[in-house]
Amino acid sequence: MHTPDLIVLLGGALGAALLLGLVAHRLKLPPIVGYLVAGMVVGPHTPGFVANGELASELAEVGVVLLLFGVGLEFHVEQLLAVRRVAVPAAVGQLLAVTGLGALVAHALGFGWTAGAVFGLALSITSTVVALRSLSDRGELHTPTGHLAVGWLVVEDLLTVLVLVLLPGLVRPGSGIVLTTLVSVAKLGALVAFTFLGGGRAIPWLLNRVVATRSRELFTLAVLAVALGVGLGAAELFGASIALGAFLAGIVVGRSEFASRAASEALPMRDAFAVLFFVSVGMLFEPSFLVHEPLLVAAALALVVLAKPLTCLLLLLLLGRPAKSALAVAATRGQIGEFSFILAALGAELGVLPARAGSALIAASILSITLNPLLLRFAPRARNIVPERERLEAKATTSRRRPHRHRVLVVGFGPVGRTVSRLLEESGIEPSVVEMNLDTVRTLRAAGKNAVYGDASRLDALTEAGAAEAVGVILSAPVEGGADAVVLRARELNPKLFVVARATYLTEVAALKRAGADIVFSGEGEIALAMAEFTLERLGATREQIDRERARVHTELDLGGNAAEEA
Repeated sequence: MHTPDLIVLLGGALGAALLLGLVAHRLKLPPIVGYLVAGMVVGPHTPGFVANGELASELAEVGVVLLLFGVGLEFHVEQLLAVRRVAVPAAVGQLLAVTGLGALVAHALGFGWTAGAVFGLALSITSTVVALRSLSDRGELHTPTGHLAVGWLVVEDLLTVLVLVLLPGLVRPGSGIVLTTLVSVAKLGALVAFTFLGGGRAIPWLLNRVVATRSRELFTLAVLAVALGVGLGAAELFGASIALGAFLAGIVVGRSEFASRAASEALPMRDAFAVLFFVSVGMLFEPSFLVHEPLLVAAALALVVLAKPLTCLLLLLLLGRPAKSALAVAATRGQIGEFSFILAALGAELGVLPARAGSALIAASILSITLNPLLLRFAPRARNIVPERERLEAKATTSRRRPHRHRVLVVGFGPVGRTVSRLLEESGIEPSVVEMNLDTVRTLRAAGKNAVYGDASRLDALTEAGAAEAVGVILSAPVEGGADAVVLRARELNPKLFVVARATYLTEVAALKRAGADIVFSGEGEIALAMAEFTLERLGATREQIDRERARVHTELDLGGNAAEEA
């Protein structure tokens, strides 16, 4: 029986990516390194199993589309405006400086000037995935340093998207650069206007109708249809790339009330296809290239891990940032990733970038992402040696965000959640509600309350609700993704949280406690306890006896839950 190529590809490629991703994680390296190496393992340049490269490339295109949709979805104008005076000039300056330096080096190694410019630009682009993960791991994502780094990444991503739009026209033979640029910008402007004016009404209307069905599958399908549908429309109607259309669709959805749920429901699909994208890139790399072109690989690596961070550091110092904050941001720039490969693939498709340049980029990416943790060890730790100016900025930011009030996340706003939230507010504690009922969320927001529409078992919803800055989480209602998943995600974002969970059945208690819940209240157990207390009191038991029996019953109920789980 013949096994379809798609199944062979998915089984072999994803299996290798999983295995080598775990190895990379064990070595404290980003999983992307494992995915790229997995592509080399299943590619045509190494012995053994060989995956279908053409099919992998087609699936990788879906990964690119969903990747750009995710970038648009997570784009926040407010975050960019807060650091625009530093992030915008620094991002533009770094791209120009490293692109120019890369073009000079590439030209010295035999590239044409156009190829050298594309090669240098690809080296100047930082992996957003790797940079955000490094900031999160070091606890700097929600500091002024982290905000600057994220703003820089946003500007860089936007500039790269613009380059992807303009590049085909700029390298087309017989076209004037000025005329081509004007035509491309005009098409881009028409696409943006059409997407924001038309899609800004149609997309939320569609998602609102889908939400009314209360079908999780239909909502996920709707988000994917919006991403791919707008992308296809951009290609057919405006001659733009499908990925650009998906990026604009992501911005529209991100500005709506469905942003958090769209991120939590649809982006896991993006992550799966993104893995295939990295695998397909790794399949193009020939290991013997390191032997045949050591100078080109060494030059590319030096530009990424040395020239780029140093350029960033110098620009930040010139723009008035404190030295140690500048070091912390610059250290995250010493690698390349997803957009570098997208740009290189477009350059190769246009016949501008030679194959050896693509191989050099892949080698530089694998090596730079591997070496980046070593570079980060020399960067200042915000919690240990933050300059006084940044401490004051961080304190002011925190004060504006949470003015002298503790924040507690309340998952679910049914009868229990409403009562808990009211009691918290009356005690001067700010509840932040995570709820899957859109009408409830709208009502709370209209009343000036902090409410997030989304699945609390997803990191995106918890992040938007403020779990990283909260003091506790109260699970007041059942969660579709599993209450234990909520506990695990919440503790991943903030290990210091206290977690109060509600279990419908006693058999759920043990799983919630293993996940990290501090205390679990079971509906079955509490009803049994209340009934027993009432009966004992009616039969003349003393308060001491009742308290003693209550404590004993709580202990037995916990043991019963564990026993049920073990059975």
